[in-house]
Amino acid sequence: MIEKEDPVISEEEAAQYDRQIRLWGLDAQKRLRGSRVLLAGLGGLGAEVAKNLILAGVKGLTLLDHEQVSEESCRAQFLVPVTAQGQNRAKASLERAQNLNPMVEVHADPDRIEDKPDDFFLQFDAVCLTGCSRDLMIRVDQLCSKHKIKVFCGDVYGYYGYMFCNLGQAHNYVEEKPKVVKPSGESNDGPEAKKAKVDPNETTMVKKTASFCTLKEALEVDWTSEKAKAGLKRTPVDYFLLQVLLKFRTDKGRDPDPQSFPEDSQLLRQIRDDVLESLSLNSDLLSDDFISYCFSEMSPVCAVVGGVLGQEVVKVRM
Repeated sequence: MIEKEDPVISEEEAAQYDRQIRLWGLDAQKRLRGSRVLLAGLGGLGAEVAKNLILAGVKGLTLLDHEQVSEESCRAQFLVPVTAQGQNRAKASLERAQNLNPMVEVHADPDRIEDKPDDFFLQFDAVCLTGCSRDLMIRVDQLCSKHKIKVFCGDVYGYYGYMFCNLGQAHNYVEEKPKVVKPSGESNDGPEAKKAKVDPNETTMVKKTASFCTLKEALEVDWTSEKAKAGLKRTPVDYFLLQVLLKFRTDKGRDPDPQSFPEDSQLLRQIRDDVLESLSLNSDLLSDDFISYCFSEMSPVCAVVGGVLGQEVVKVRM
């Protein structure tokens, strides 16, 4: 791990981040200003996350992507110029990303993330993975968990999107809640007067601790166990759709492509049946309708998921 330096907010930065400082305080902005984040994957979702982190004011953001700019890239994300087709996607996104906020150190890395050694990831405070394979995400998540580095994963498939975060086994945070006013002991106005009341005009900060599982644990649930069976009805069907889409990416080395819709649709059905069978679940759990909604990245969906994913990274670093 790199040695942390005490972040200092200059007058220029204080003016730039004035609204945010008023919202969450100077100390929170200092912590955010001292954070270095790795963002892997500069598709539509990656571009949205990059924008949100840069505007929030992290210290440094590394854009890691070995893919080339395609016609779909130009439609799905706004950081690459339409004239950049054939260029490396990270490098092509650098200029517009940097122009969003010159105070943030934005770097482009054209290497394959699969070729990066473990030490590479340890220089960051948070790692955000988009467009990565299941095995790679599990590898990076396990590595970062050992070194207390926050991990975020996300993807967009058509109308469908997801995010995952691993903030550690004991993540401390504070939650703002309305202040509860205890009744005075001198009250003689009956039982109602003795009940605690909530004052909507005052709030108090409550310290809490949450425990997060690893991505491997989240994806490898034993659905034959009694505990898992009991929670099956409360589990969104999107969880199983994610399993199918990650398996498709593993098998084909890409996501479902609109230009090969008939072939990919048939393969998605087969993978659906295989995945649910391997989980000891009925294939009826995920109807054929899902196929119509998981092709290509859609910009509006990227904006929504990227907003949530970027905000979660910001909240953790505050």
